[in-house]
Amino acid sequence: MSSLQGKTLFITGASRGIGLAIALRAARDGANVAIAAKSAVPNPKLPGTIHSAAAAVNAAGGQGLALKCDIREEEQVNAAVAATVDTFGGIDILVNNASAIWLRGTLETPMKRFDLMQQVNARGSFLCAQACLPHLLQAPNPHILTLAPPPNLDPKWWAPHTGYTLAKMGMSFVTLGLAAEFGPQGVAVNALWPRTVIATDAINMIPGVDVSGCRKPEIMADAAHAVLTRTAAGFSGQFLLDDEVLAEAGITDLSGYAMDPSRPLMPDLFL
Repeated sequence: MSSLQGKTLFITGASRGIGLAIALRAARDGANVAIAAKSAVPNPKLPGTIHSAAAAVNAAGGQGLALKCDIREEEQVNAAVAATVDTFGGIDILVNNASAIWLRGTLETPMKRFDLMQQVNARGSFLCAQACLPHLLQAPNPHILTLAPPPNLDPKWWAPHTGYTLAKMGMSFVTLGLAAEFGPQGVAVNALWPRTVIATDAINMIPGVDVSGCRKPEIMADAAHAVLTRTAAGFSGQFLLDDEVLAEAGITDLSGYAMDPSRPLMPDLFL
């Protein structure tokens, strides 16, 4: 299978950035894409809403569904999943893209920020999987893809921002557990992470990052597409890196993904 035509994807945080890029790549195949995010009205600081994303999906050749959904809220997630199934008849793919970030030390991390990261990242990924799995288990080639790094207990990743690392590694451990539980039932449960920093609005949270040393979100979208078009059976519990996925798909020239090909690339966190 090399196409997502006719498949239904439920993507969290897809109003902008990597989530939107994954949505648009699927749309070019003719996929149905549920855009589940909080951004229902324009924000002068953050471009993109669920409505503009759904319109972009439609323009790219897919069927977009705008769903206002805070993945911290169980009722909202269940309602969004139900609306997706009502509209498209099922769910084939869950992409856990939504994530909260706060790269500060312990004394500079308000508990409000700490709680937000734990609720969105690990708990949100678990909740969305829990809501989608009854439908995924009925799909012919079901996938859960979570944007999370390979599990890493190296203290150098924990000391500078324990709260964020705990939340992000929480997504990784949720992936590990779901893969062990549902991989044997035919659901591909895997994680994808970028080799370099990706040029999204989230990089504004990383002090000292120059966008010219980043890659475009499209590299993650193309890598996700390569993962999601694979046969699900027997393919679970993998912590994949974007460049390795593309290399396996025969794409080794990644210069087109660079914001500025003349600048050295900045490695992403946790690698």
